Amino acid sequence: MKTDITSGSVFLSRKNKIFQALFLALILFTLNDVDAVFAGVSANLLIQPQQLMSMDKNDRIVIDSRSSWKYFLEHIPGAANVSDWREFTVKGKDVPGVLIDDKQQLAKLLSDHGIQHGKTIVIYGEPSDPWRTDGRIFWMLEYFGFSNVKLLEGGVSAWKEAGGEVERGRDHAPTSNLKAQEINFNPAVHADKSYINERLSAKTLAIIDNRTEEEYKGATPYGSQRGGHIPTAIHIDWRDFYSSEGRLHSPDTLMALMKTYGLDDSREVVVYCTGGVRSSMAYFVFKYLGYSVRNYDGSWWDWSNDSNLPVENT
Repeated sequence: MKTDITSGSVFLSRKNKIFQALFLALILFTLNDVDAVFAGVSANLLIQPQQLMSMDKNDRIVIDSRSSWKYFLEHIPGAANVSDWREFTVKGKDVPGVLIDDKQQLAKLLSDHGIQHGKTIVIYGEPSDPWRTDGRIFWMLEYFGFSNVKLLEGGVSAWKEAGGEVERGRDHAPTSNLKAQEINFNPAVHADKSYINERLSAKTLAIIDNRTEEEYKGATPYGSQRGGHIPTAIHIDWRDFYSSEGRLHSPDTLMALMKTYGLDDSREVVVYCTGGVRSSMAYFVFKYLGYSVRNYDGSWWDWSNDSNLPVENT
């Protein structure tokens, strides 16, 4: 099975789709009240480098989600390196994306990275990475019951541009003493195949496929059992929410783009990709905009593996 990583190339069809969506968005946006668009934005979920610098180091936990070698070359001082999202998933199954549900095991893994309650957790990744895992860690921690989690805009590059220092070397971040009983799963941000299948025809649910257009139409570059997508799913490549430099588009641009797909906060949103990683970046965007949103961790690996579940290819 190939590693589930989105191709870095941007296809012409995707470019045309974005241009058309943004053009329509500009028209729609002029017809709507700007104040109403901004009403649900949770701007505090996205932190800028200057804001991180101003925080007391004793009140924050910084997580670097990049590979261990990138971390070794340079990282924000004191950051813990959570370089492999699969560390927190069930091993030995055909569905690699599913999270562990053993609280004792999770407490040990999180403690090893110094993660604990009572502090602001700031996660950063590589903005140019076509498969960002900082979103996965953000969603994962929210699911585990951590309520004060943020993403750092721009990663190490933006940190340095803002005058922040970096250090190199292996991870020596302090551990914590997190207890199993301190992990409180939040089912409101999680979806599985049963949850989705029972609501396929519900008008109150919007299912969003965040893979590439080729995957949505049936390509299986990552070893899925079947090609296609979940019936009724709307295709939005997660990268459409970000600039070519990996920076999040402004709230007005994002909300206008949502309108082109008929998405508003009257419906609950479920996002998925191949293994719940790319879709976690979309989860962050919908959460940032104030939507009620869930991430499907098993995603297409899980859905396509069950022959009893329906699939569409158009």
